Amino acid sequence: MHVVELIRKKRDGGALTDAEIAFLVAGAATNSIPEYQLAAWLMAVVWRGLNAEELHSLTTHMRYSGRVLNLSSLQGVKVDKHSTGGVGDKTSFLVAPIVAAAGLYVPMISGRALGHTGGTLDKLESIPGYRTQLQEDEIFAVLSDCGASIVGQTEWLVPADRTLYSLRDRTGTVESPFLICASIMSKKLAAGLDALVLDVKNGSGAFLKKEAEAIHLARLMVATGNHAGTKTAALITNMNQPLGRMSGNAAEIVESVEMLRNHRHHLTEDLRRLSLELSGWMLYLGGKVPSPEDGVQLAEELLISGLPLKKFGCMIAAQGGDLAWFESPQWLHRPAYQHPIKSSSAGFLSRVDCDQVGWAVQRTGAGRIVPGEAVSAHAGVETHKKVGDHVTLGETLFTIYVEDEARLEAVAAILNRCYTLSEEPPALDPLIYQVIA
Repeated sequence: MHVVELIRKKRDGGALTDAEIAFLVAGAATNSIPEYQLAAWLMAVVWRGLNAEELHSLTTHMRYSGRVLNLSSLQGVKVDKHSTGGVGDKTSFLVAPIVAAAGLYVPMISGRALGHTGGTLDKLESIPGYRTQLQEDEIFAVLSDCGASIVGQTEWLVPADRTLYSLRDRTGTVESPFLICASIMSKKLAAGLDALVLDVKNGSGAFLKKEAEAIHLARLMVATGNHAGTKTAALITNMNQPLGRMSGNAAEIVESVEMLRNHRHHLTEDLRRLSLELSGWMLYLGGKVPSPEDGVQLAEELLISGLPLKKFGCMIAAQGGDLAWFESPQWLHRPAYQHPIKSSSAGFLSRVDCDQVGWAVQRTGAGRIVPGEAVSAHAGVETHKKVGDHVTLGETLFTIYVEDEARLEAVAAILNRCYTLSEEPPALDPLIYQVIA
């Protein structure tokens, strides 16, 4: 087969055969096809899309481009959650230990920062010693002892996606629902899951800004998961403002641990509620409760009990993380510089351009511009107001945290223009728009 012919075929609206897609995926997995040709094919997919057969072929061949995780000897249900990416999205650090506390296994394969959204692995690696790259026997051991393990892709797990994921971030091809679906579902299905709950973000801070696009992606992924024998549901959720208070790396871990300690704050109630809803659906699909509503109730009872905090600590220690870090406040989140963004007028916060907040977080150093670039553990942005809150003249809306003072000016310029105030309180959108299951 000739790669250029396949690029032309997709560019001109043709449908690729299963064999042709298998050839492209193998080339991505083994690096035998140059990046520039893969990038051209990705752009053709963005332009032309994929039909159902092409999407199934792409997901399946990516799933089996390396070894798959064999957890069959673990006697229990394996269930996971995945988000399509947002700003301040740290629900993984809550739902994984909550669901593990209920007796289910949560093998969570996560990614790094992509575009304006944060990366679960980058956040966890702000914990001194925490290892995100484990071998299969190590993942098995952590799951056996703790019930949950959050790791990254290894060299042997879905190697085709590792190549394509990196290319998409550099070539303006992130937003394709077909590529998002294949990327997410190939990794999740390679983990041998019995059930999967998807958090499909919609709004200014999501990759998919329009509700119709989010619904389309959710339906693609739910159909793909169920077709593969994995019970799958998707919640379409609001990403028109940062989730919780903190957006960054270490700061998000600290915020999550505070919630696992059952400390409540009015600015983190959206994070708490969404985490409980996602956990409830995971418990329902995992067979622990007769309905998602019962799952939410059980999840809250577990959170209050403190057992999820112990599960999270177990996972951190088992993967090399320093638990003493959590007991030493001076080490948790220690940016060298901070700068407040204050309101130039009074009114009600009626809109936040969450996408721009995400880019501001990235420019603090908490995200990356090129793959492999080091990220700052202690950089980020703190949000002090939620949409609908009243703001007085000179009141702080955001606080910028950086380790490189030279970054402050550019970040401040973004945040100073990312919000809108109004004289009247705005109508508030729901946190969860709908569920597709």
